[in-house]
Amino acid sequence: MFNKFLLGFCSLFVFYNHLTAQILTQSTSLPQSIYRYPQDYFRYPLDLPPSTAGSFGELRPNHFHSGLDFKTNQRTGYPIHAVADGYVARIRVQYGGFGLAVYIAHPNGYTSVYGHLDHLTAELTKIIKDYQYKNQTWEADILLEPTQVPLQKGDVFAWSGNAGASGGPHLHFELRDTQTEQTINAQLFGLTIPDRVPPTIYSIAAYHLNRKPFSENTTKQFVAVTGSAGNYRLKEASPIKLSGESAFGITTNDMNSSSLNHNGIYSIQLNADGKVVYVFTVDRFAFDQTRAINSHIDYPAFLTSGRWVQKSFVDPGNQIGLYNGTQNRGVINFNDDAFHDMEYIVKDIAGNTSVLKFQVKSSPPAITETVAAKGSFFKFDQQNIFSTELVKVIIPAGSLYDNLNFIYSTLPRKTGAYSVVHRIHNRFTQLNNSIELWIKPDVSLGANADKAVIVNTGGGCFGGVFKDGYVKASIREFGNYYIAIDTIAPVITPVNISEGKNMSATSNMIFRISDNLSGIKTYKAYIDGQWVLLEHDYKTKTFRYFFDEHCPAGKHKLEMVVTDLKDNVKKLTLIFYR
Repeated sequence: MFNKFLLGFCSLFVFYNHLTAQILTQSTSLPQSIYRYPQDYFRYPLDLPPSTAGSFGELRPNHFHSGLDFKTNQRTGYPIHAVADGYVARIRVQYGGFGLAVYIAHPNGYTSVYGHLDHLTAELTKIIKDYQYKNQTWEADILLEPTQVPLQKGDVFAWSGNAGASGGPHLHFELRDTQTEQTINAQLFGLTIPDRVPPTIYSIAAYHLNRKPFSENTTKQFVAVTGSAGNYRLKEASPIKLSGESAFGITTNDMNSSSLNHNGIYSIQLNADGKVVYVFTVDRFAFDQTRAINSHIDYPAFLTSGRWVQKSFVDPGNQIGLYNGTQNRGVINFNDDAFHDMEYIVKDIAGNTSVLKFQVKSSPPAITETVAAKGSFFKFDQQNIFSTELVKVIIPAGSLYDNLNFIYSTLPRKTGAYSVVHRIHNRFTQLNNSIELWIKPDVSLGANADKAVIVNTGGGCFGGVFKDGYVKASIREFGNYYIAIDTIAPVITPVNISEGKNMSATSNMIFRISDNLSGIKTYKAYIDGQWVLLEHDYKTKTFRYFFDEHCPAGKHKLEMVVTDLKDNVKKLTLIFYR
């Protein structure tokens, strides 16, 4: 029987890869996707009425939300079912993120992902624990063979939870393309959520680009919107006055019929005089592109006011594939002396539609003399290097979303620092990828060169390696940076255990571990010389050892060793009883 399952699995894999190219799933009322997905193949992962707290592509800090967050009645412990035949291809245990997650590969070329789980079946739990003890690590990323844990559609393999960086009990669910690992909107496969509610439009923004890269200095105006039930208009009837290169942005979100949560929309289309200017459709994306949300939104407005304004124009270095159908990057040249009819069409995945119509009064741009800006001009599509006697910044091609007038200055040295503070541009311009920062100490590091790190004035530490007279690190954001040293060992704080204590009345021992600067690199616990598993809880920031067969009744010696990223070591030793 098992061999027949495997033979069928391989045959179905080939068949469905061919079949999915022929099945159209999207409603004709939605923007046309270039992809097509099978219907009625996957079931829902929970035996609960489908209700979501988070939608696919929803705007989140530094990323688009990558799946559907199914509600679980604000509690844990609901059985999780395999959404189709397949096998467990991956199990992951991590401190933040999904916490505990399972990945199931299916023969039609897709993989289902289940995150924030509470616990797994005994078979899967044993696989995790065997791996953890073999590798002496709590965090685990385990790849399985197709023959190890095959599943049939509907099989229970886990129970819902609240693990990792979750905001409450729920199931994070994804469907991914197995080959490309792109994540896909699960509702395109027929796993729909009841929804008769059109999106809400709150405001729009008009940007005066004037042939310059978008930045915090771009002239903009926010315009309030009023309306309901899918019909919206500007609060002020006057047309928006624009000239020259211009663009727009919109603040909008959505709800569905099963939840009061405000979620993301599915598509935005902007028309000018009846012609499509801009299209945004969140159907699938790659994880290495999701940070481009900081280019998708008006990031300076987000930092200064908390507004989630979705720009209706595309920065030239924004490579996320969500803008099919956009013309001229969404930039419009208003250079006549006429009125122009503009129209926003915002839709959710169910096809519910909201429309905003407004007018623009165009005028020819005034001829002005261009004043050269201070700073170094960096191009987004090439490597850029900035250097002085004390600092070097290397920005690889593809790290910038747009050309940049790079600004650098210094600030006075902070107490205890080993360099002045280097102002590397500013926080309003986001980076797509990491860049290199080299800072030369202007105070001798002496014997502590291997303890040097680069930190920012916000308290973040980015590690560092001393090389060729510089401390070198990778950073992901512009800001203010300087050199510090880390010679202080981590701190271990026992919570419910102490020297000589009898622990027989409790199921676990709890610790807190902290570090002053560079961060924890490794933590290990030993009972009577044997390594034991410490589980790291994201929400309580605690480490727990649950008593098991490695700690029978009697007298025991506990040893803990914690090392930070600069190899400062803290040890704790105590005797306890069970």
